[in-house]
Amino acid sequence: MTTPRSRWQYALIVALALLALCVFFLPAMVRTETELRIRSTQQGLSLPDGFYVYQRLDARGIRIKSITPEGDGLVIRLDSPQQQLLARETLQAILPPGYSIALSELPLPATGYAN
Repeated sequence: MTTPRSRWQYALIVALALLALCVFFLPAMVRTETELRIRSTQQGLSLPDGFYVYQRLDARGIRIKSITPEGDGLVIRLDSPQQQLLARETLQAILPPGYSIALSELPLPATGYAN
């Protein structure tokens, strides 16, 4: 038969194990995707070429996860919020007037583990 103390120890071990699991899985559940969205604000102005944008950002040391057309704009996924701000400044400098460059941070679906 177990004593009350040993039951308490088992409860503590289970609580610590649950806490460790929460600490391990929490970053994966709250990850966000850092994005920039480029849209034309003037009718008749086409989107910039994705390869051109990639080359210009890469030349300035900005790491890009992906560049994809989406709807009426271009979505650039980046590694970090710092890279996002640098990319926005760079794009504002290289693109002609008539483009909207919006910051976006979207939650990612939980995958069960952190990368």
